[in-house]
Amino acid sequence: MDGKKVKYIIAAAIALLIGYIIYDSSSQPTVNDLKGNFKEVALYRNPNNTGPILRIYAVTVQGEPWDEIQKYGDLMPYTKYGNTKVYFFQEGKPAPATLVSGDNNFDSEFQQNCIAKYEKDGNGQVSLTKNPFNQ
Repeated sequence: MDGKKVKYIIAAAIALLIGYIIYDSSSQPTVNDLKGNFKEVALYRNPNNTGPILRIYAVTVQGEPWDEIQKYGDLMPYTKYGNTKVYFFQEGKPAPATLVSGDNNFDSEFQQNCIAKYEKDGNGQVSLTKNPFNQ
C-alpha cells in the first residue's frame, strides 16, 4: 500500500470513531424518555464543595409508574460519598417550591402529597420508599 491509501484508511477510521462517539453520547436515555410526565419543581444543592455533596429534588409525576420512578432516581446526578434524594409528588397536588437540608427537607404540609422517596446514600446504596410519610 502506498502512503496515500494508508492516510485515507486512518482518516476514515477516525471519522467513524468520532461519529460513533457522538451517536453514543447523544443517544443515552434521559428523564424526558420516561413515561409519567416528570417535572422538577424544586432543587437544593448544598454550597459545600469540599465535603459530601447533598442534592435534593422535588418532582411531580402523573400516576404512580413505580418502575419509571426508580429509573428517574437512577438518572439523577450522584457524587461518590454524597447523597441524592428525590421526592415524588402527584401531579396536580401541592408540592414544595423550595427545599432545605436537614431531616425535614420541605414543609410538613406537603408530606401527605408525597407518593415516593428515592435516595442514594453516601455508600451508593439505593432505596425507594412508597408513601414515605404515611407509615
